This record gives sequence, structure tokens and C-alpha cells, in this order.
Amino acid sequence: MFKAIVIDKDTAGYRAHLSQLEEVQLPAGDVTVRVAYSTLNYKDGLAITGKSPVVRQFPMVPGIDLAGTVEASSHPRFRPGEQVLLNGWGVGESHWGGLAQKARLQGDWLIHLPEAFSARQAMAIGTAGYTAMLCLIALERSGLTPEHGEVLVTGASGGVGSFAISLLSRLGYSVIAATGRPEEADYLKALGASRIIERAELSEPGRPLAKERWAAAIDSVGSHTLANVCAGTAADGLVAACGLAQGMDFPASVAPFILRGVSLLGINSVTRPYHERVHAWERLAAEVDQQHLQRITREVGLEEALTVARELLEGKVRGRVVVDVNR
Repeated sequence: MFKAIVIDKDTAGYRAHLSQLEEVQLPAGDVTVRVAYSTLNYKDGLAITGKSPVVRQFPMVPGIDLAGTVEASSHPRFRPGEQVLLNGWGVGESHWGGLAQKARLQGDWLIHLPEAFSARQAMAIGTAGYTAMLCLIALERSGLTPEHGEVLVTGASGGVGSFAISLLSRLGYSVIAATGRPEEADYLKALGASRIIERAELSEPGRPLAKERWAAAIDSVGSHTLANVCAGTAADGLVAACGLAQGMDFPASVAPFILRGVSLLGINSVTRPYHERVHAWERLAAEVDQQHLQRITREVGLEEALTVARELLEGKVRGRVVVDVNR
């Protein structure tokens, strides 16, 4: 038997609860993992609360991230006793995920845990830090350097935003943090933000083309915010879009793209191929500030995750939430 958060949808309604499961109930896969830590991401909050139909079949164990030890494997890349981690691949949506003490997965979804990190540290980074690094890599490949000017980060006090600020500042970029939580200004500056702007400056409908304010941006918000980010990006600037906290719509104009040559880079963290995942985690191992990692992270137990998931969607959670599935 093992503990897991289980989401059910039946005549009694939609509900997430802590449950005891048997190993024979695990879905098909060629690697079985004894999970040590998981995380709470925005998508996990949507799944647990049912605020958005991200769960595609029931019952479902949520959790798009996990780190732990291989217990059994028929996959050629992994052996029992090895430490592994997973981000994405529809886990927690269409395949049982990481908010459980055990998981059975496709080995192609896994990578080995970098030696630089413990399982807990890897989950403190999780999909949020991994996505922030994918954004940074995309910007760099498109030619961005610190000399080009300031970089805007939206959703700054969230997981992706916190890591984006930390990584950018560590590499010498001047970072503007956009947040709707002015009380977090000291936290954001401690991570490396040079200045803070109010989320309201970007979250309402704006002009098709605005004053040039930043050379590049990492946006995890979408909707009007992303439209205004593009409108305020300087000529030949770059915008990496990786989230939809405000919405999936994009009420924008082509003006920034055809009049200023702004490039919009879409970041898909869910189905990146193996070599890209390994490269991103190698960069994280080299660039993550361990002091910042401690400042960003909060730890909860498996049952507490049910409550914190709701707080996450209400914008009450700062940084990252690590879930110790064994307490």
C-alpha cells in the first residue's frame, strides 16, 4: 500500500482526496519509482481544485513533477537504485503523477537526477525552474546578451518568475519584475530584480504599440499582459511566452512584430526531447543559486498539498512549494 492524492469525478462530483492505493493499481509503464518529493505547480492547482479541465481521465493522481529512486525497470537507460526526475509529459493529467509515494512511468519521460541536486532540491526547481531555464536558453539562442538592455519578468513572485529573476540576474542581466503583490518587493530584489513595476500596468487592455521599455521578456501570464509586454518591447527584442495565468487569449496587434521586429518565442516545457531536458538541467546545475533556492522554497506534506493548491490559484503562494510525499 502507498499514499497518494487521488482525483475522482463521478455522481458525487469532482473531488481530490488523500487515499491508500495498492501497487497493482499503478498504470502501465516500464519504470517504477519510489517517489521522494513532488511539487505544486499552477497546473497541479488547476487539477486538484477542478478550476480548469486539465485532468483527462479518472481516477487521476496529480503531480506533473517527481523525483525519487528507481525500484524496477525494463528500460535500458535506468536501473534499480538510480535517482531520477520527471517534468511534464502529461503526467498528472492523462497518466498518474508524482503526488504519491509510488509512480509507474515510461522511461523515455525520465532523466537521471543531476549530481548537483538532491531529490528535494530538484523538486524545489521543478517544472517552474526548468521552464524558466528553457526560456533563458531560447532567448540566448536568439542572440540576447546582458548588453542589449533590461529584461522584464511577469508573474514575478510565482515559481517561474522567481527562477527567471534569479537566473537572469546571476548571468548579469538587469531585471524588471512585474508583480501584483507589492509586499514582495524585498523578496524580488533579494533574488536580483533591479526594479519593480505594478502588474496593473500590463494586465489591462493597452495600445497596439507602446513606448519601448525592455529589450526582452519572460512571460508566464498570457492574455492582456503578454499583449502589453510585446507592445512595450524594444526594436528587435525578444519575448519568451510560457504560461497562461491570466488567460489563453492573446488580444494583441501585429504592430510589434512588423514595425519593430519583435520575436515571440513559444516555450513548450511538456514534451521536450530527452537531450533538451538533459541540457536544461545541466544549465540549472551550473546556474542555480543555492541561497536563492532556499529563499524560494516552502515544504509541505502530502495532505497539506490539498489546501495549498487552492492558495496557489488565489495568488497567495510565493515561489515554490515542495511536497514531501512521505509525510
